[in-house]
Amino acid sequence: MNALISIKGTVLAEDAQPDVIELVTAGRYYTKEGKRYIIYKESEMTGLEGVTTTLKVDGDDSVTLIRSGAAQSQLIIAKGQRQLCHYGTDFGDLMVGISGCHINSKLDDVGGELSFNYTLDVNSSMVSHNEVTISVREAQKHNVKSNEYSCH
Repeated sequence: MNALISIKGTVLAEDAQPDVIELVTAGRYYTKEGKRYIIYKESEMTGLEGVTTTLKVDGDDSVTLIRSGAAQSQLIIAKGQRQLCHYGTDFGDLMVGISGCHINSKLDDVGGELSFNYTLDVNSSMVSHNEVTISVREAQKHNVKSNEYSCH
């Protein structure tokens, strides 16, 4: 279904103020083989213009964030596990550690809420703690047609 997707992401890095980004965008939402998919296009405002982000949600067990297009990466957030994942940047590719702390999916066939948090490390050195909250609902014709952003 066509969806209105609201995303709030908070990055907490050591010795720094929290970096909060809020995004409201149009996208797609569907269920396939028991997993929920949230798909949207990034824009210039996120620094990822030309990138499509797909979130594959497997209940409260795992969330896989897949970016394709101009930047490519795949991050697997699995509750209680550390995964080594490919993270593409403008400066080259990195292997990062993703340790899933919490996943709470209240998604159903018509949308709902998803929240998860994880730590990100490079060379086993923690870089940040990340918290993400996503709301998905069916888009109406008068809803958002392009991305709206708010950075704090």
